[in-house]
Amino acid sequence: MEPPEDKDGRTFVEVMSEKYSPENFPYRRGPGMGVVVVPTAGPQGSPMKDRLNLPSMLVLNSCGISRAGDQAEIAAFCAHVMELDLSHNKLQDWNEISKIVANIPNLEFLNLSSNPLAGMILEPQCAAAFSRVRRLVLNNTQVSWDTVLVLTREIPELEELFLCLNEYSSVSASSVACPTLRLLHITDNSLQDWAEVRKFGPMFPSLDTLVMANNNLASIQDNKDILQRLFPNLRSINLHNSGLNRWEDIEKLTFFPKLEEVRLQGIPLLQAYTNAERRSLIIAQLPSISLLNGSVVTDSEREDAERFFIRYYLDQPKEELPYRYHSLVTKYGKLEPLADIDLRPRCHAQVEVHCEEKVEQLSIRLDQTVAELKKQLTTVVQLSINSMRLYYIDKDSAFGPEEMKYNTRALHSYSIQDEY
Repeated sequence: MEPPEDKDGRTFVEVMSEKYSPENFPYRRGPGMGVVVVPTAGPQGSPMKDRLNLPSMLVLNSCGISRAGDQAEIAAFCAHVMELDLSHNKLQDWNEISKIVANIPNLEFLNLSSNPLAGMILEPQCAAAFSRVRRLVLNNTQVSWDTVLVLTREIPELEELFLCLNEYSSVSASSVACPTLRLLHITDNSLQDWAEVRKFGPMFPSLDTLVMANNNLASIQDNKDILQRLFPNLRSINLHNSGLNRWEDIEKLTFFPKLEEVRLQGIPLLQAYTNAERRSLIIAQLPSISLLNGSVVTDSEREDAERFFIRYYLDQPKEELPYRYHSLVTKYGKLEPLADIDLRPRCHAQVEVHCEEKVEQLSIRLDQTVAELKKQLTTVVQLSINSMRLYYIDKDSAFGPEEMKYNTRALHSYSIQDEY
């Protein structure tokens, strides 16, 4: 598709000259603040200033840029630039983008997010201009998957690729691998079928981190042998808000040989569990992970989780027990259920009240004071508070009666037990 001519948009050169002029971007000493660039061979009659205060990281987002402008100007002023943010502009022609990038020889990071690149064709000769880029951000551009493949073929040292919010429901395989890519961030798309995710393995054999949150992935297919070969270097995977609803899918994560970090929040499988149960069950299922949902898994937490896992499945039918259960029973033995101990403080006690020959059975509140108990007993023993002396007798105690002479002391501090 040929991009429409944009007569209203601004050029990269115009915006750069305006934003980084000495008037708008004063030069300051200190690391990362500003670098004075004086073009050594600027074109005659250049509209550019004699000097610009350009940092090595240019941020020109939301500036209405649609064209490159004079390439000689870009080359003269941007030789030292390493990072360029062109997000939220009006760039829709890969030829114009390549003119900018081709004249920034040290460019390593490029952000083109939220530029209207849907349907725009990138020719290989234009893609060659991106060859030095190591980190490329194409979020919310609706860039076609064919264009992505062109870029991964033409960028020999690409390490990080961001493809979020591009409405991908399927991807095509590539005949040429991108062996340097370590991070693929492809959240908020519609990759529901594992058959599509599977294609990333041969395409990116060195992939270290796969971020696939908000894709509603339905399941993880393939067996152990295939999964081990598919992502041999995968260290971290993010499946937040996917559609996983079987413990078998979680178990399959153990087949990635180097996996040590997992993010798994908001999946249907875990909705029925408490937060503590979710974490314990996942940790027990994944013996090799050291980070779960961003939190470190300690050795003691792992042991507690694995013991919880055994007890959780104690009453399950043998044929429904997960494979992990048997390996943990081999490690810890078949544990007994934990005793159900109520540690809440007691609120009442049943006691006998003795006064001369009279014996009354009474329920008393243990959160009241001695003075309040005496007031309660006045109607029972027919004595005034001032003429009453109160003793607590614990039948199991070897110390004899204990006088309750401190009116402000709480009854629960006497450890009063039921007498009948």
